[in-house]
Amino acid sequence: MSEQSFRIEKDSMGEVRVPADALYAAQTQRAVDNFPVSGLRFPRTFLRALGLVKGAAAVVNHELGLMEADMARAIEDASNEVANGEHDDQFPLDIFQTGSGTSTNMNANEVIATLATAKLGAKVHPNDHVNMGQSSNDVIPTAIHVSAYLETAETLLPGIEHLRDTIDRKAETLDNIVKTGRTHLMDALPIRFSQEMSGWSGQLDHAAARIRSSLPRVSALALGGTAIGTGVNAHPEFGPRVAKRLARLTGLPFLSSRNYFMSLASQDAMVELSGQIKAGAVAVTKIANDLRWMNSGPQAGIADIALPSLQPGSSIMPGKVNPVIPEAAAMVCAQVIGNDATITIAGQSGSFQLNVMLPIIAYNILESARLLGNVTRLLADKAIEGFKVNEARVAELVEKNPILVTALNPVIGYEKGAAVAKQAYAEGRKLKDVALEQTDLTPEDLDRLLDPRKMTEGGIAE
Repeated sequence: MSEQSFRIEKDSMGEVRVPADALYAAQTQRAVDNFPVSGLRFPRTFLRALGLVKGAAAVVNHELGLMEADMARAIEDASNEVANGEHDDQFPLDIFQTGSGTSTNMNANEVIATLATAKLGAKVHPNDHVNMGQSSNDVIPTAIHVSAYLETAETLLPGIEHLRDTIDRKAETLDNIVKTGRTHLMDALPIRFSQEMSGWSGQLDHAAARIRSSLPRVSALALGGTAIGTGVNAHPEFGPRVAKRLARLTGLPFLSSRNYFMSLASQDAMVELSGQIKAGAVAVTKIANDLRWMNSGPQAGIADIALPSLQPGSSIMPGKVNPVIPEAAAMVCAQVIGNDATITIAGQSGSFQLNVMLPIIAYNILESARLLGNVTRLLADKAIEGFKVNEARVAELVEKNPILVTALNPVIGYEKGAAVAKQAYAEGRKLKDVALEQTDLTPEDLDRLLDPRKMTEGGIAE
């Protein structure tokens, strides 16, 4: 680039060349130069939260008599533009940077100061004004909590609940269909499709409940603790007032942390939330794998169901169709589980008064919430909603299932039942026909005792 494409900015360390049209200044440019690591950037939800925090801080500083109204309004308006995503291209910093996220806090301060200066027609300083009453050490943990709550409330929980509700609706339509249950991947007693799917629904219901149970800790914000938790340079009411304003802006129950030292030094709330998201990913993996197994075939597999055909499944085998949505869901879940491991390691990386892996905690918790929230919707709409039951095959497998003999145990005993089942399996015959030959039971007795539907209702046949 030509010299005319740059301008010279100064900070406490000297002069820096910055792109001429950049809204950021020297400290951001130093971080751009220092951390060309991954190309990974802070997610949109984090930048939204960061803008909300900066805008709320300016309003509160004015309310406390620390900032003129025009200055506060200019900063708030500029911060809202950041929150709304109007300047995402001005946040170029890599996730792998200073562990406190100071570079990204200053990136926000510089961008907002530039915008606010233009609005006010007077100099707005990134540190003295935009960062008033704040430190990177309380801003970044606050933005992590705000963004994690937003992503959980707006993407993750709605996705999980949509999948659960879709499963429930589908289950109602399949309550009349009895299929072969399976344990150890081997034939077991009959079960209704609705019962099998209720297990999935229960897992998701519990997953959502676990995630919700973590949110009270996520709602507690570090802002007000400033550098190490003592609140130096912040008005005593600053943190609580900002939390209250953020609660009004988002409709979420944010409040000021009761212990700033904890909130700066640890990220236990994110470790907890990540663990609960991981548990949800485990549940979704189970559902995705069940769907893959049930769809396997169409000739040589289980073939209980046929998932919707969405795209060709092979570049060499014509006509092959794969369970692409459950596969995508399983991969998302693997990513979430890996993210949880990263967050766990990062969470234990607090040294004395500050955690120093904040950026990757932010990135990974938001990625986990977003990915799992998005893929659960896909699983609902493109797999659960449209799968078809292969009713004739399911009924045939139930009828041939030698494990039906379990219902005869109270009448003929376990040993006799085992002999009947083994003979039926060895000869490829219906259990009912072999039982008629090997026991004193009548056809009417066997019809009553071996009714698969009644077996799904529990109790002892009479």
